[in-house]
Amino acid sequence: MGSARTGRRHGILAAVLATVALVTAACGSGGEVGNEVRTADGQVFDLSPEQSTRVRTDKVDAIAAKVPQAIRDRGTFVVTGSATTGPPLRFHATDDRTLVGSEIDFAYLVADILGLRLEPLAADWSQNFVKIDSGEVDAFISNVTVTEERKEKYDFATYRLDNIALEVPKDDDWTYTDRKSLAGKRIGVGSGTNQEQLLVEWNESNIADGLPAIDIAYYQQATDYYLALSSHRIDGYLGPNPVAVYHSATSGDTKIATTLSGAGDALQAEIAVATKKGNGLVTAVHEALQYAIDNGIYQRVIDRWGLRSEVVTQSRINPPGLPKPGA
Repeated sequence: MGSARTGRRHGILAAVLATVALVTAACGSGGEVGNEVRTADGQVFDLSPEQSTRVRTDKVDAIAAKVPQAIRDRGTFVVTGSATTGPPLRFHATDDRTLVGSEIDFAYLVADILGLRLEPLAADWSQNFVKIDSGEVDAFISNVTVTEERKEKYDFATYRLDNIALEVPKDDDWTYTDRKSLAGKRIGVGSGTNQEQLLVEWNESNIADGLPAIDIAYYQQATDYYLALSSHRIDGYLGPNPVAVYHSATSGDTKIATTLSGAGDALQAEIAVATKKGNGLVTAVHEALQYAIDNGIYQRVIDRWGLRSEVVTQSRINPPGLPKPGA
């Protein structure tokens, strides 16, 4: 039953992507129906399973030597992540099977530099952490925000800024000023994410201020929230900025009401590769990312997926993260 449900949802995603391609082509933006989407500002997204323009690089022996021996002996870099984050981060290509997106490309870069063969996997969000805990996978690369709570169990090597966006229907006329603007509104979010943590905290603050509660709606599939926004079943969706930028630019149905750090007002949050704490892998991953940044390889992935607002100039190990709830 679960497999059938997943298949239907993946089919919906393929249909949505095909519709997006048709819309952009019909709008005269130069997009081609099928495996490529071109936005009005000229950004091209490759949705094909072949990914012929994926950025690859060579092994760096000095960095690869720092990979734990057991992983070197195996010769593979097993990476998990969500398949439902949505374009351009991590999603299924037009064949409805192949995992593609910026997070897959970053995983390939790290694997290449470490001299390993990438094995990308997909699981529900919370299950990805379980896979790290059990040692089933080496890393979790899927728009993972560094948080103080997660740092207790995982090591992190950063590679992008974490910005989130409030995406709303294009014809809505309400304005976001601060958390109080969301009082009484139905706002979608993904369960177990840092966006959920922020939204819950804002709701608690609003109620303490005597304001109506935020009606929080949970979505795990990008296609579900796409449909909820287009049908006005929700007033907005709080999620990763790159996904909101992609969807608003290609669908024509939505707009971005505001962008914020993934840690709210606390600090500028960062996205990172998550590894099991203390297993020795994070140093090699960190150095691989820094090598890619220093040599311009990283920027090519950023440009390929339209992530210029997410750029970092250095990878950091376990930087300050989103504070624990209530801290």
